[in-house]
Amino acid sequence: MSKLTLFFLLLLWCSPTGAQPIVVKVWPHGAPGALKDSSYHEDTVYTESGAPRVEHVTDPTLSLYLPADSTPLRPAVIICPGGAYGRLAIDHEGIDVARWFNNFGVVGIALKYRLPSGKIMRNTSVGPLQDIQESIRIVRRKAGEWRIDPHRIGVMGFSAGGSVAALASTLYWYHTYDGEDSVSARPDFSLLIYPVISMRENLTHEPSRQNLLGEHPDEHSVLFFSAELNINGNTPPAFLVHSADDQTVPCSNSIEYSLALKANHVPAELHLYETGGHGYGLAQSHHGTESTWPDACRAWMKNHSLLP
Repeated sequence: MSKLTLFFLLLLWCSPTGAQPIVVKVWPHGAPGALKDSSYHEDTVYTESGAPRVEHVTDPTLSLYLPADSTPLRPAVIICPGGAYGRLAIDHEGIDVARWFNNFGVVGIALKYRLPSGKIMRNTSVGPLQDIQESIRIVRRKAGEWRIDPHRIGVMGFSAGGSVAALASTLYWYHTYDGEDSVSARPDFSLLIYPVISMRENLTHEPSRQNLLGEHPDEHSVLFFSAELNINGNTPPAFLVHSADDQTVPCSNSIEYSLALKANHVPAELHLYETGGHGYGLAQSHHGTESTWPDACRAWMKNHSLLP
């Protein structure tokens, strides 16, 4: 693919209505605990269908897609694409979803987070969590500038990105780096779409677990990074989507998380569809009932006063 062709593709991904997204570096002065390796640099590869997949992220960014309306206090959702903690499906689980949120007045923010690697981070298990925690803080700090309601900032995750979002929702209190202020890293709600929730054997998605915790993780790490085991009464409300025929990430991940939320009296809604498989994003090309999840999500957000 020529550089000119790539340039125009990027314009299409980033500018659905002619307006460029606001791109912000998560760590403008370098990520905490970062290591330097000249052989490790970001790259974009393409699937057989031509879909972009981002690998080897070293400089995480937030791409903000702002709605056309000028509502003073808009909700915002930080979106974490999936990819088994090895790559990012930045298109249909990131940018496309941010655009979709714009249709009903929500600021959609696609997060390009770092993927665990000993080449660029001292502690590989907390790198993605650091990125989402600081992203939430950035959005809260700049809420006035971006016309965002600081009390309606949510996280969304697809597949392994669901792990990132769920950990942000359950480990928001965990001190992963020395912050510049006391701005809260707790999201106000979470939207988890066919998420990897657990790191426990027979429940987890093994490639995601290996990429995050290594081939032979200790028991403490497994339990600590299993979001369903770290829910309490202050965990934010959640909307979950999964398909019963998902052969990649068992639907029991979403079931276990929703049951734990219920046990702690946290509002939650789980949509378990008969079909759909895995990795369908907004499911716009599907004809099964799983294609209705975006409408259900919007209705849930409206019911919880999370829309403009």
